[in-house]
Amino acid sequence: MRQRHIFGTVFTVEAAIAGAVFLAVLGLLAWTLLRHRGTRPPAAAERAERPRLEAYYVGALAAFALFLVAWTAWQNHREHPAAGPRPLRVDVTGFQWCWTFRYPGSPAHRSVTGTCEGHDMPTLVVPAGRTVQLRLTSRDVVHSLWVPGLRYKTDAFPHHVNTLTLTLDRAGRWRGRCAEFCGQRHHTMDFWIKAVPPRAYDRWAHGGTAPA
Repeated sequence: MRQRHIFGTVFTVEAAIAGAVFLAVLGLLAWTLLRHRGTRPPAAAERAERPRLEAYYVGALAAFALFLVAWTAWQNHREHPAAGPRPLRVDVTGFQWCWTFRYPGSPAHRSVTGTCEGHDMPTLVVPAGRTVQLRLTSRDVVHSLWVPGLRYKTDAFPHHVNTLTLTLDRAGRWRGRCAEFCGQRHHTMDFWIKAVPPRAYDRWAHGGTAPA
């Protein structure tokens, strides 16, 4: 959920800056049109350049650009922190047209998959409050793991592993889907991500029944 709040903050700040710039440009355009409405065309200025005004303009643009680059890089760092010393590892494989979630560190070597037809959607089970590292790859074409409600999205490529680190701070269930067109049944390629209390997760990882 931390990613969701960070994304919301970035969107709000950058949208406010974009809106302010748009209104400023619109205001200057309206002022110019109203000022010269119905008047004769102004005579050409004797000065060919205005270096001081141009310097202010370039400085303002550079300041905005520098702020946006630095702000975005900082928030991206916050959104994707380095994994802790021992995160829970889940190997995620996308294929046409569903998902497989493997837990190599679990005592029972848990593996979850499905067909993504009807209600047969696999569930990615994770413990609430614990850092989880997803290692994504694809068995065939490019897929994209996307959880709209949590604002997590990472591509899955064949012969390549992408890493996504997440921490869900409360129990709950969210629907995920493939966000990269991957063929005929792309629209059915959905899954569930379910955060459960740590004790419930430990029982399930040791071979117990699926957490309620």
